[in-house]
Amino acid sequence: MADLVAIDLPGGPHFVEQLRAAWDEGSAVAPLDQRLAPPARERLLDVLRPAWVVTRDGRLPRPAGLPVDDGDALVVPTGGSTGDAKAAVLTHAAVKASALATSERLEVDPAKHRWLACLPLSHIGGLSVVTRSILTGAPLSVLNGFDAAAVTAAGGPDVLVSLVPTALARINPSVFYRILLGGSEPPPSLPPNVVTTYGMTETGSGVVYDGMPLRGVEISISPAGEVLLRCPMLLRAYRDGRAPVDAEGWFPTGDAGHLDGQGRLQVDGRLSDMVITGGENVWPIAVERILRQHPGVDEVAVSGRPDPEWGERVVAFVVPADATAPPGLEELRALVRAELAAYAAPKELVLVSCLPKTPIGKLRRGALRQQLR
Repeated sequence: MADLVAIDLPGGPHFVEQLRAAWDEGSAVAPLDQRLAPPARERLLDVLRPAWVVTRDGRLPRPAGLPVDDGDALVVPTGGSTGDAKAAVLTHAAVKASALATSERLEVDPAKHRWLACLPLSHIGGLSVVTRSILTGAPLSVLNGFDAAAVTAAGGPDVLVSLVPTALARINPSVFYRILLGGSEPPPSLPPNVVTTYGMTETGSGVVYDGMPLRGVEISISPAGEVLLRCPMLLRAYRDGRAPVDAEGWFPTGDAGHLDGQGRLQVDGRLSDMVITGGENVWPIAVERILRQHPGVDEVAVSGRPDPEWGERVVAFVVPADATAPPGLEELRALVRAELAAYAAPKELVLVSCLPKTPIGKLRRGALRQQLR
Protein backbone atom coordinates (compact mmCIF):
# COMPACT_ATOMS: atom_id res chain seq x y z
CA MET A 1 0.00 0.00 0.00
CA ALA A 2 1.08 3.58 -0.65
CA ASP A 3 0.17 7.09 0.50
CA LEU A 4 -2.02 9.60 -1.28
CA VAL A 5 -0.60 13.13 -1.47
CA ALA A 6 -3.01 15.99 -2.19
CA ILE A 7 -1.36 18.94 -3.94
CA ASP A 8 -2.91 22.30 -3.08
CA LEU A 9 -0.69 24.58 -5.15
CA PRO A 10 -1.17 26.96 -8.08
CA GLY A 11 -0.30 25.74 -11.54
CA GLY A 12 3.39 26.13 -12.24
CA PRO A 13 6.79 24.45 -11.90
CA HIS A 14 6.38 23.85 -8.15
CA PHE A 15 3.21 21.82 -8.74
CA VAL A 16 5.05 19.69 -11.30
CA GLU A 17 8.01 19.23 -8.94
CA GLN A 18 5.72 18.01 -6.15
CA LEU A 19 3.92 15.60 -8.47
CA ARG A 20 7.24 14.15 -9.61
CA ALA A 21 8.45 13.88 -5.99
CA ALA A 22 5.32 12.02 -4.91
CA TRP A 23 5.61 9.59 -7.80
CA ASP A 24 9.30 9.03 -7.13
CA GLU A 25 8.52 7.99 -3.56
CA GLY A 26 5.73 5.65 -4.70
CA SER A 27 2.81 7.84 -3.64
CA ALA A 28 -0.24 8.75 -5.69
CA VAL A 29 -1.32 12.36 -6.26
CA ALA A 30 -4.67 14.12 -5.88
CA PRO A 31 -4.87 17.67 -7.29
CA LEU A 32 -6.94 20.23 -5.36
CA ASP A 33 -8.80 23.15 -6.88
CA GLN A 34 -7.37 26.27 -5.28
CA ARG A 35 -10.54 28.21 -6.05
CA LEU A 36 -12.57 26.18 -3.55
CA ALA A 37 -13.85 27.95 -0.46
CA PRO A 38 -12.54 26.43 2.81
CA PRO A 39 -15.74 24.42 3.57
CA ALA A 40 -15.80 22.93 0.07
CA ARG A 41 -12.08 22.16 0.30
CA GLU A 42 -12.60 20.27 3.55
CA ARG A 43 -15.52 18.28 2.10
CA LEU A 44 -13.38 17.28 -0.86
CA LEU A 45 -10.49 16.26 1.40
CA ASP A 46 -12.94 14.07 3.32
CA VAL A 47 -13.73 12.31 0.03
CA LEU A 48 -10.08 11.99 -1.04
CA ARG A 49 -8.67 11.06 2.40
CA PRO A 50 -5.00 11.86 1.63
CA ALA A 51 -2.20 11.15 4.08
CA TRP A 52 -0.50 14.43 3.18
CA VAL A 53 -1.49 17.82 1.80
CA VAL A 54 1.14 19.93 0.05
CA THR A 55 0.57 23.68 0.41
CA ARG A 56 2.72 26.78 0.15
CA ASP A 57 3.60 26.08 3.81
CA GLY A 58 5.03 22.64 3.01
CA ARG A 59 3.84 19.05 3.27
CA LEU A 60 1.32 18.71 6.10
CA PRO A 61 -0.02 15.43 7.55
CA ARG A 62 -3.74 14.76 7.27
CA PRO A 63 -5.42 12.61 9.95
CA ALA A 64 -7.17 9.38 8.92
CA GLY A 65 -5.50 9.14 5.53
CA LEU A 66 -6.57 6.17 3.43
CA PRO A 67 -3.80 4.31 1.56
CA VAL A 68 -3.93 3.64 -2.17
CA ASP A 69 -2.87 0.48 -3.97
CA ASP A 70 0.66 0.07 -5.21
CA GLY A 71 0.70 1.21 -8.83
CA ASP A 72 -1.91 3.95 -8.35
CA ALA A 73 -0.80 7.27 -9.85
CA LEU A 74 -3.66 9.76 -9.63
CA VAL A 75 -6.87 10.27 -7.67
CA VAL A 76 -8.80 12.93 -9.55
CA PRO A 77 -12.06 14.48 -8.30
CA THR A 78 -15.01 14.27 -10.63
CA GLY A 79 -18.64 15.25 -10.31
CA GLY A 80 -18.27 18.41 -8.28
CA SER A 81 -16.65 19.82 -5.18
CA THR A 82 -19.26 18.87 -2.60
CA GLY A 83 -19.37 15.92 -0.23
CA ASP A 84 -21.06 13.73 -2.86
CA ALA A 85 -18.19 14.22 -5.30
CA LYS A 86 -16.43 11.12 -6.62
CA ALA A 87 -12.76 10.65 -7.29
CA ALA A 88 -11.37 8.40 -10.01
CA VAL A 89 -8.30 6.30 -9.21
CA LEU A 90 -5.98 6.00 -12.23
CA THR A 91 -2.99 3.67 -12.25
CA HIS A 92 0.44 4.45 -13.65
CA ALA A 93 -0.27 1.96 -16.43
CA ALA A 94 -3.48 3.81 -17.36
CA VAL A 95 -1.81 7.23 -17.31
CA LYS A 96 1.07 5.95 -19.44
CA ALA A 97 -1.32 4.34 -21.94
CA SER A 98 -3.12 7.67 -22.31
CA ALA A 99 0.12 9.61 -22.80
CA LEU A 100 1.50 7.23 -25.42
CA ALA A 101 -1.74 6.85 -27.41
CA THR A 102 -2.31 10.61 -27.48
CA SER A 103 1.24 11.36 -28.56
CA GLU A 104 1.05 8.70 -31.28
CA ARG A 105 -2.19 10.07 -32.75
CA LEU A 106 -0.91 13.65 -32.71
CA GLU A 107 2.54 12.66 -34.03
CA VAL A 108 4.28 14.38 -31.14
CA ASP A 109 8.07 14.31 -31.29
CA PRO A 110 9.61 15.33 -27.92
CA ALA A 111 12.65 16.62 -29.81
CA LYS A 112 10.49 18.98 -31.88
CA HIS A 113 7.31 19.70 -29.91
CA ARG A 114 6.36 21.00 -26.50
CA TRP A 115 3.20 21.16 -24.42
CA LEU A 116 1.49 24.15 -22.81
CA ALA A 117 -0.76 23.55 -19.79
CA CYS A 118 -3.21 26.38 -19.11
CA LEU A 119 -6.38 24.63 -17.90
CA PRO A 120 -6.82 24.05 -14.15
CA LEU A 121 -4.61 21.19 -12.99
CA SER A 122 -7.41 20.04 -10.68
CA HIS A 123 -9.23 18.82 -13.82
CA ILE A 124 -8.08 15.90 -15.93
CA GLY A 125 -7.94 18.08 -19.05
CA GLY A 126 -5.22 20.21 -17.51
CA LEU A 127 -3.50 17.56 -15.41
CA SER A 128 -3.14 15.13 -18.32
CA VAL A 129 -1.03 17.68 -20.20
CA VAL A 130 1.44 17.62 -17.32
CA THR A 131 1.52 13.83 -16.97
CA ARG A 132 1.78 13.42 -20.76
CA SER A 133 4.85 15.62 -20.80
CA ILE A 134 6.48 13.84 -17.86
CA LEU A 135 5.95 10.38 -19.36
CA THR A 136 7.02 11.18 -22.92
CA GLY A 137 9.84 13.62 -22.16
CA ALA A 138 8.29 16.46 -24.16
CA PRO A 139 9.12 19.95 -22.82
CA LEU A 140 6.39 21.61 -20.80
CA SER A 141 5.27 25.11 -19.81
CA VAL A 142 2.60 25.53 -17.13
CA LEU A 143 0.47 28.63 -16.63
CA ASN A 144 -1.60 29.21 -13.52
CA GLY A 145 -4.94 29.19 -15.35
CA PHE A 146 -6.14 30.55 -18.66
CA ASP A 147 -5.27 34.07 -19.71
CA ALA A 148 -5.79 34.77 -23.40
CA ALA A 149 -2.80 37.07 -23.78
CA ALA A 150 -0.45 34.78 -21.87
CA VAL A 151 -1.61 31.67 -23.76
CA THR A 152 -1.20 33.37 -27.12
CA ALA A 153 2.26 34.62 -26.16
CA ALA A 154 3.29 31.10 -25.12
CA GLY A 155 2.17 29.62 -28.43
CA GLY A 156 4.30 28.67 -31.40
CA PRO A 157 4.38 26.34 -34.41
CA ASP A 158 5.82 23.60 -32.18
CA VAL A 159 3.38 23.98 -29.26
CA LEU A 160 0.42 21.76 -28.36
CA VAL A 161 -2.26 22.90 -25.93
CA SER A 162 -5.55 21.63 -24.49
CA LEU A 163 -8.46 24.08 -24.42
CA VAL A 164 -12.22 24.26 -23.95
CA PRO A 165 -14.48 26.05 -26.48
CA THR A 166 -14.80 29.25 -24.44
CA ALA A 167 -11.00 29.54 -24.28
CA LEU A 168 -10.56 28.73 -27.99
CA ALA A 169 -12.84 31.63 -28.87
CA ARG A 170 -10.51 34.07 -27.09
CA ILE A 171 -7.20 33.25 -28.80
CA ASN A 172 -5.66 33.12 -32.25
CA PRO A 173 -5.54 29.33 -32.84
CA SER A 174 -3.16 29.61 -35.77
CA VAL A 175 -0.19 30.18 -33.43
CA PHE A 176 -0.31 26.53 -32.25
CA TYR A 177 0.78 23.24 -33.82
CA ARG A 178 -2.20 21.34 -32.39
CA ILE A 179 -5.10 22.26 -30.11
CA LEU A 180 -6.97 19.53 -28.25
CA LEU A 181 -10.54 20.68 -27.68
CA GLY A 182 -12.84 19.10 -25.12
CA GLY A 183 -15.02 19.76 -22.11
CA SER A 184 -18.21 20.69 -23.98
CA GLU A 185 -19.87 20.87 -27.38
CA PRO A 186 -17.41 22.29 -29.97
CA PRO A 187 -18.41 25.21 -32.21
CA PRO A 188 -19.69 24.27 -35.69
CA SER A 189 -16.62 25.62 -37.50
CA LEU A 190 -13.10 24.73 -36.39
CA PRO A 191 -9.58 25.60 -37.60
CA PRO A 192 -7.69 22.71 -39.23
CA ASN A 193 -5.23 22.38 -36.32
CA VAL A 194 -8.01 21.72 -33.78
CA VAL A 195 -8.68 18.11 -32.73
CA THR A 196 -11.95 17.47 -30.89
CA THR A 197 -11.74 15.01 -28.03
CA TYR A 198 -14.19 12.83 -26.14
CA GLY A 199 -13.35 11.43 -22.75
CA MET A 200 -13.77 12.05 -19.05
CA THR A 201 -11.93 11.83 -15.76
CA GLU A 202 -12.62 8.09 -15.65
CA THR A 203 -10.77 7.61 -18.96
CA GLY A 204 -7.78 9.73 -17.97
CA SER A 205 -8.71 12.48 -20.50
CA GLY A 206 -9.75 12.13 -24.14
CA VAL A 207 -9.75 8.66 -25.70
CA VAL A 208 -11.69 9.46 -28.90
CA TYR A 209 -10.21 12.07 -31.24
CA ASP A 210 -12.35 13.56 -34.00
CA GLY A 211 -14.77 10.70 -33.47
CA MET A 212 -12.16 7.94 -33.86
CA PRO A 213 -10.80 5.91 -30.92
CA LEU A 214 -7.15 6.08 -29.95
CA ARG A 215 -5.02 2.96 -30.15
CA GLY A 216 -6.29 0.35 -27.70
CA VAL A 217 -9.70 2.00 -27.26
CA GLU A 218 -12.88 0.09 -28.07
CA ILE A 219 -16.34 1.66 -28.43
CA SER A 220 -19.67 -0.12 -28.13
CA ILE A 221 -23.24 1.18 -28.07
CA SER A 222 -25.59 -0.58 -25.66
CA PRO A 223 -29.14 -1.58 -26.69
CA ALA A 224 -30.33 1.49 -24.76
CA GLY A 225 -28.04 3.74 -26.83
CA GLU A 226 -25.40 4.32 -24.13
CA VAL A 227 -21.76 4.75 -25.12
CA LEU A 228 -19.57 2.03 -23.58
CA LEU A 229 -15.77 2.21 -23.54
CA ARG A 230 -13.10 -0.42 -22.99
CA CYS A 231 -9.47 0.65 -22.95
CA PRO A 232 -6.23 0.51 -20.93
CA MET A 233 -6.74 4.15 -19.87
CA LEU A 234 -9.75 3.38 -17.67
CA LEU A 235 -9.82 4.03 -13.94
CA ARG A 236 -9.16 1.17 -11.56
CA ALA A 237 -11.98 2.21 -9.23
CA TYR A 238 -13.47 5.20 -7.47
CA ARG A 239 -11.90 6.34 -4.23
CA ASP A 240 -14.68 4.71 -2.20
CA GLY A 241 -13.75 1.35 -3.71
CA ARG A 242 -16.59 1.07 -6.23
CA ALA A 243 -15.50 -0.41 -9.56
CA PRO A 244 -17.75 0.85 -12.39
CA VAL A 245 -16.23 -1.46 -15.02
CA ASP A 246 -18.16 -4.67 -15.74
CA ALA A 247 -16.75 -8.20 -15.86
CA GLU A 248 -15.85 -7.81 -19.54
CA GLY A 249 -14.05 -4.51 -18.98
CA TRP A 250 -16.72 -2.14 -20.33
CA PHE A 251 -17.28 1.25 -18.70
CA PRO A 252 -20.76 2.82 -19.03
CA THR A 253 -20.21 6.51 -19.76
CA GLY A 254 -23.74 7.78 -19.09
CA ASP A 255 -23.67 9.39 -22.55
CA ALA A 256 -25.97 8.50 -25.42
CA GLY A 257 -24.42 8.19 -28.84
CA HIS A 258 -24.11 6.32 -32.09
CA LEU A 259 -21.55 5.42 -34.75
CA ASP A 260 -22.02 7.14 -38.08
CA GLY A 261 -21.45 5.66 -41.54
CA GLN A 262 -17.68 6.20 -41.24
CA GLY A 263 -17.54 4.54 -37.82
CA ARG A 264 -17.08 7.84 -36.03
CA LEU A 265 -18.60 8.30 -32.60
CA GLN A 266 -21.35 10.91 -32.46
CA VAL A 267 -22.35 11.86 -28.91
CA ASP A 268 -26.00 12.87 -28.53
CA GLY A 269 -25.74 14.03 -24.92
CA ARG A 270 -26.03 12.79 -21.36
CA LEU A 271 -28.79 10.22 -20.95
CA SER A 272 -30.00 12.20 -17.93
CA ASP A 273 -30.26 15.38 -20.05
CA MET A 274 -32.72 13.99 -22.57
CA VAL A 275 -36.07 15.81 -22.65
CA ILE A 276 -39.13 13.59 -23.13
CA THR A 277 -41.99 15.70 -24.44
CA GLY A 278 -45.27 14.13 -25.52
CA GLY A 279 -43.51 10.75 -25.61
CA GLU A 280 -40.80 12.03 -28.01
CA ASN A 281 -37.10 12.14 -27.15
CA VAL A 282 -35.34 15.47 -27.64
CA TRP A 283 -31.57 15.80 -27.27
CA PRO A 284 -30.60 19.28 -26.03
CA ILE A 285 -27.31 19.30 -27.94
CA ALA A 286 -29.08 18.82 -31.28
CA VAL A 287 -31.43 21.74 -30.61
CA GLU A 288 -28.61 23.95 -29.35
CA ARG A 289 -26.57 23.38 -32.51
CA ILE A 290 -29.43 24.78 -34.58
CA LEU A 291 -30.25 27.70 -32.29
CA ARG A 292 -26.62 28.84 -32.35
CA GLN A 293 -27.05 29.55 -36.05
CA HIS A 294 -29.35 32.48 -35.26
CA PRO A 295 -27.35 35.73 -35.42
CA GLY A 296 -29.13 37.05 -32.34
CA VAL A 297 -27.97 34.13 -30.18
CA ASP A 298 -24.63 34.49 -28.41
CA GLU A 299 -24.98 31.39 -26.21
CA VAL A 300 -27.78 28.90 -25.70
CA ALA A 301 -28.66 25.94 -23.53
CA VAL A 302 -31.72 23.70 -23.72
CA SER A 303 -33.43 21.82 -20.92
CA GLY A 304 -36.86 20.51 -19.96
CA ARG A 305 -39.50 21.95 -17.63
CA PRO A 306 -42.23 19.72 -16.12
CA ASP A 307 -45.47 20.19 -18.06
CA PRO A 308 -48.92 18.78 -17.10
CA GLU A 309 -49.85 18.14 -20.72
CA TRP A 310 -46.58 17.10 -22.38
CA GLY A 311 -44.69 15.63 -19.43
CA GLU A 312 -41.87 18.06 -20.20
CA ARG A 313 -41.63 21.04 -22.49
CA VAL A 314 -38.46 22.15 -24.24
CA VAL A 315 -37.03 25.38 -22.82
CA ALA A 316 -34.29 27.44 -24.46
CA PHE A 317 -32.05 29.61 -22.27
CA VAL A 318 -30.54 32.25 -24.53
CA VAL A 319 -27.82 34.82 -23.96
CA PRO A 320 -28.68 37.36 -26.69
CA ALA A 321 -25.96 38.86 -28.83
CA ASP A 322 -27.69 42.22 -28.32
CA ALA A 323 -29.68 42.52 -25.11
CA THR A 324 -31.71 45.38 -26.56
CA ALA A 325 -32.88 43.28 -29.52
CA PRO A 326 -33.11 39.64 -28.41
CA PRO A 327 -34.43 36.90 -30.71
CA GLY A 328 -38.08 35.92 -30.35
CA LEU A 329 -39.48 32.50 -29.49
CA GLU A 330 -41.30 31.99 -32.78
CA GLU A 331 -38.24 32.65 -34.94
CA LEU A 332 -36.21 30.22 -32.87
CA ARG A 333 -38.97 27.61 -33.13
CA ALA A 334 -39.02 28.02 -36.90
CA LEU A 335 -35.28 27.32 -37.11
CA VAL A 336 -35.64 24.05 -35.20
CA ARG A 337 -38.76 22.92 -37.06
CA ALA A 338 -36.94 23.41 -40.36
CA GLU A 339 -34.15 20.99 -39.40
CA LEU A 340 -35.53 18.62 -36.77
CA ALA A 341 -39.19 18.18 -35.87
CA ALA A 342 -41.94 20.35 -34.42
CA TYR A 343 -41.84 18.55 -31.08
CA ALA A 344 -38.12 19.47 -30.68
CA ALA A 345 -38.79 23.19 -31.04
CA PRO A 346 -38.65 25.11 -27.74
CA LYS A 347 -42.02 25.98 -26.25
CA GLU A 348 -40.48 28.52 -23.89
CA LEU A 349 -37.70 31.09 -24.18
CA VAL A 350 -35.77 32.36 -21.16
CA LEU A 351 -33.42 35.30 -21.76
CA VAL A 352 -30.40 35.33 -19.46
CA SER A 353 -27.21 37.36 -19.15
CA CYS A 354 -25.03 34.26 -18.76
CA LEU A 355 -25.22 30.48 -18.50
CA PRO A 356 -24.10 28.51 -15.42
CA LYS A 357 -20.73 26.89 -16.11
CA THR A 358 -17.97 25.01 -14.35
CA PRO A 359 -14.55 26.65 -13.83
CA ILE A 360 -13.35 25.17 -17.16
CA GLY A 361 -16.38 26.47 -19.05
CA LYS A 362 -18.55 23.34 -19.19
CA LEU A 363 -22.29 23.96 -19.05
CA ARG A 364 -23.88 23.05 -15.71
CA ARG A 365 -27.11 21.51 -16.98
CA GLY A 366 -28.08 20.45 -13.47
CA ALA A 367 -28.23 24.11 -12.45
CA LEU A 368 -30.56 24.82 -15.37
CA ARG A 369 -32.86 21.97 -14.44
CA GLN A 370 -33.04 23.24 -10.86
CA GLN A 371 -34.20 26.64 -12.16
CA LEU A 372 -37.04 24.95 -14.04
CA ARG A 373 -38.35 22.78 -11.22
